[in-house]
Amino acid sequence: MILLFPGQGSQKPGMAKDLAEAFPAARDVFARADAALGAPLSTLCFEGPAEELTLTHNAQPALLAHGAAVWAVVKDHVAAKVQGAAGHSLGEFSAYHTAGALSLEDALKLVRRRGELMYETGVQVPGAMAAILGEMSRTIEEICSEASARGVVVPANYNATEQIVISGEVAAVEQAMELAKAAGAKRALRLPVSGAFHSPLMQPAAAGLQQALDAARWRDPSWPIWSNVTAEAVGDAATAKSLLHQQLTSPVRWVEVVRNLAARFPGTAFVEMGPGAVLSGLVKRLAPGCTTMTCGTVAEVEALLKL
Repeated sequence: MILLFPGQGSQKPGMAKDLAEAFPAARDVFARADAALGAPLSTLCFEGPAEELTLTHNAQPALLAHGAAVWAVVKDHVAAKVQGAAGHSLGEFSAYHTAGALSLEDALKLVRRRGELMYETGVQVPGAMAAILGEMSRTIEEICSEASARGVVVPANYNATEQIVISGEVAAVEQAMELAKAAGAKRALRLPVSGAFHSPLMQPAAAGLQQALDAARWRDPSWPIWSNVTAEAVGDAATAKSLLHQQLTSPVRWVEVVRNLAARFPGTAFVEMGPGAVLSGLVKRLAPGCTTMTCGTVAEVEALLKL
């Protein structure tokens, strides 16, 4: 079994509410989250409002708490079957928590700080992100290189072969969108984010993130975590910290992560822990022979436990 943890964008009001009502272990996770952050994260998850939940510094701990709540409910039943884990951007921190590398409290404080730093940097250094969908006659690297005449723009998320997110300065991103459409992209869509994540424009947040990573108490993970930066397995705390720091300004190599996992563990099941089914959908496209399951609601938890 491979555990997958979603990134920003999968949050929605009502997330994990049924879990907390049904399972004391999930309820305890949210009580601890509220205490660790000194704020009612549980209320924000269960009730919204959506505009506040979507803010980077709220969405990140909310998603981690949901993944942690699911894990708290199922871990005694499935931990022995876990072969590895991966998470998309913020989700990589969730993966390290479930593997025992970070306590719940340290993980929540770390991603809250990461979200604050990313949001503040986005205000100080305005940027944009856009999704490029469909096959093109040119590579995304060529398109970004040409559009860089207008400013910084780079590939930020390699989500699927026909779904890539770009990130950078507004004028350069808009130019890259036009070039992508000219090269045959079906769609080029601006994303509702507060900054140019996974690009060099996030560099002002790097020092603060390093301080937050160093402040957390780390242990080696109980199973390997596949890194967004290298698309390879990580088994020790020092490497984890280094790569999570690099992840801030590096692209998420999700295509390679999934394909490397599928090749390493043929026939294994991928279980997405948290709200939604974004990563499960990507696995179906990238590794069609693999089984996928979502595990974010009471019904989905019960289905997993029956297996």
